[in-house]
Amino acid sequence: MAAASPAERLMRALATLAGSDRHDRVTVSALCQMANVSRNSLYRYHTDILRTLREHQRTSDSSVAIRQRPADHQQAELVTLRDQTAKLVALVDHYYGAYREAQALLSRREQELAELRRRLDAKPAIIAR
Repeated sequence: MAAASPAERLMRALATLAGSDRHDRVTVSALCQMANVSRNSLYRYHTDILRTLREHQRTSDSSVAIRQRPADHQQAELVTLRDQTAKLVALVDHYYGAYREAQALLSRREQELAELRRRLDAKPAIIAR
């Protein structure tokens, strides 16, 4: 008896997950784990099974519940994201300012060193007798 191909294992796993009474969402990870197939293999070689999985996710009740979140929750999430965006912008601005300051300091030091080298080379050497 030949071992089942990855496509057959994926189809059986999808049927098992889709037909179960569990309220968990059917995921690519769960499907691949049950079929003992890598996710890369699913994405690369078994696009028809992936399409079937995506269709099941769109039509399942748990997926619909996730997509129909209350507007209050979405509004709160939007406010949080805007706050995080403002903090991220401030952080980027801070680091850019620190970069510019360090660059200016380095440029000044380079200029001072060049000037010092010129002065040392220009002086005549004094020889004591």
